[in-house]
Amino acid sequence: MDRSFARRRLLTTAVAVGGASLLGGTAHAAGTTRGAEQPWPTRFLLPNGFQPEGIAIGSRPYGYFGSLANGDIYRASLATGRGAVISKGLGAEHPSIGLKIDRYGRLFVAGGPSGELRTVDARSGELEKVYAVGGTFVNDVILTPDAAWFTDSFAPRLYRLSLGRHGKPEAVTTVPLSGDWEQGTDFTANGIERTPDGSALLVVNAYADGGTLMRVDPGTGSARAVDLGAAKLPNGDGLLLLGRILYAVQQQQNAIDVFRLNDSGTRGTAITRITDPRFRIPTTVAAWRDRLYLPNARFDVEAPTPDTEYDVVAVRKV
Repeated sequence: MDRSFARRRLLTTAVAVGGASLLGGTAHAAGTTRGAEQPWPTRFLLPNGFQPEGIAIGSRPYGYFGSLANGDIYRASLATGRGAVISKGLGAEHPSIGLKIDRYGRLFVAGGPSGELRTVDARSGELEKVYAVGGTFVNDVILTPDAAWFTDSFAPRLYRLSLGRHGKPEAVTTVPLSGDWEQGTDFTANGIERTPDGSALLVVNAYADGGTLMRVDPGTGSARAVDLGAAKLPNGDGLLLLGRILYAVQQQQNAIDVFRLNDSGTRGTAITRITDPRFRIPTTVAAWRDRLYLPNARFDVEAPTPDTEYDVVAVRKV
């Protein structure tokens, strides 16, 4: 099963993986939520041909989405589903992959095969700075109190963008991955998060042991496999940690696998799997109140056109 058709188009590399997650149960997510949020849409459209991948939601009810097609950033109101492009991309060779937004209204963008880290003012849409790190495929990003951390899918390393006063980005350093880290010949590192206690990073490794989660020491880059029991993450993409609950998007499986972690992130117990008939290969996930929002990347569409439809769906949190 191909892990990422869109990424294969970007790099003209075919990937074949197998296996399925072995989880304790399955939860079919409802299409609506209860209470005051019920009028809010549980599905809304993105622009045709947009080719979404990443999502970010900050302290206000707006979703930000990055385009694989040209690097545009689109902002949509979660209350209405309406939105617009707020930041024009740099073109087809500079896609916007993983996204995160900080409390100062700054977007951190992983630039995929462009080998770039970018920062964007989410209020004005202004491109603040481009950091050319020479990465092979800068995939996803997570924010910690003192840094933004980016994964590289084709190389055993992370990029650390240090943050100064008021979250101002400063210098970039490269942190090589070691220990249990196994680098495949194709897409390996993907989604990234923090452990519940904040002491380490969690990184999807789609290659090692058929797909697993690695706990990475941010000081040394030493990785240790997280004990997830029998569960595997062969199609693991975006991660979202809420308390001790970890949501892991399994894109081609059209599912979110849910784990309860211990504080240090060395061990996880599978709780359930969230599925929904509206999933069309979702990639990443972000939360607002009792909902999870996921863009449908539709990587099964081999040759997207400017008319290809894309959307975002919301399901209830566990």
